[in-house]
This record gives sequence, C-alpha cells and structure tokens, in this order.
Amino acid sequence: MLRKFSLRPATHRHALVCAASAILLGLTGCASTTSVEAAPEAHHPDCADVMLTLPEQVGDFEQRRTTSQATAAWGDPAAVVLRCGVEPIGPTEHPCVSPAGVDWVWIEHEDHTQLISFGRTPSVELLLDQDYISESSMMDVQAALSGPVQEIEQDRECLPIDQAEALGADEGGTGSD
Repeated sequence: MLRKFSLRPATHRHALVCAASAILLGLTGCASTTSVEAAPEAHHPDCADVMLTLPEQVGDFEQRRTTSQATAAWGDPAAVVLRCGVEPIGPTEHPCVSPAGVDWVWIEHEDHTQLISFGRTPSVELLLDQDYISESSMMDVQAALSGPVQEIEQDRECLPIDQAEALGADEGGTGSD
C-alpha cells in the first residue's frame, strides 16, 4: 500500500529549527569581539593559568571575547583590558599598591590608567579606561583580578616609599629585588 507523506510537518519543523538557529546566531553576533594586541610573552604557561581563573564579571562589566592569546576585556566598550605576558617592570618611582596580595605599579596616562603587576614573571598589565572606571572603583578592579594574577609566583615585592628612599635613589624606587 502506498502511503502519502505530508511535507508540511517536516517543513514546519525545519522552519522552526532555522528560525532558532538564526536567533542564536543573532545573539552571538551582538557580542562584539575586542581587538587587543598580545603581549610579547603571551605564550608563557603561567598566562594560561591566569586566563583560566579570570572572573566573568568585573564590577558591572561582563567579560567579552578578545582577538589575542592571553588577553581579556570587560565592558562594551572595553572598560578593563588585561594582557598577560608583558615585560616585568623594574624599580620605579611610580606608586605601588597591593590589594588582595598582588603588587601593582600604578601609571597614569591622559585617558587611561595602566597597572602592571610587580615582582611576577611574566607580568600582567591592566588598562583601565578613565571614562568608565572611577579612581575609587580601580581598587575593586585590582582586587577582583589579583586572585588570577596570584597564579604567577611572586619573586619580588614593592617597598614602601620611605624604605625605598632609605636604600638610596640608585637602588630604590618603589620596587625591590
């Protein structure tokens, strides 16, 4: 006996599957990718450990995809950018703060604040957009990202400025070996 098959239910299911796929693609298309240049030592194994422990959210900012290895960004547009594998910073006159157990050298620029982890190789750099991150919330960002940075072993630490001055201008600065 010859059975007739209706193409209607299959076509309807196919249309629903196509519509659902288009919606999912549309949603993922809305999340833009941030272009971030990789640091010179982004391939360092310790950077992988840092990247695996990063929070999905920093303050009010959701993490976004980035274009390079060992980089991360939060906010749209990016308010916080992290790059692992930057060259370690030596003794410096820039201030150093230590929220949550990580020493960060604080460098002010015209439109952003740059923070570089001190005493860890490879170093981690944070770029904070001053249009979106207030100075008071910068410590919260540092604290949130210090946990992952602790995955890199610390071999030096910042000194209080009075101790650095006691060591002498040639040896001191904010950092010490």
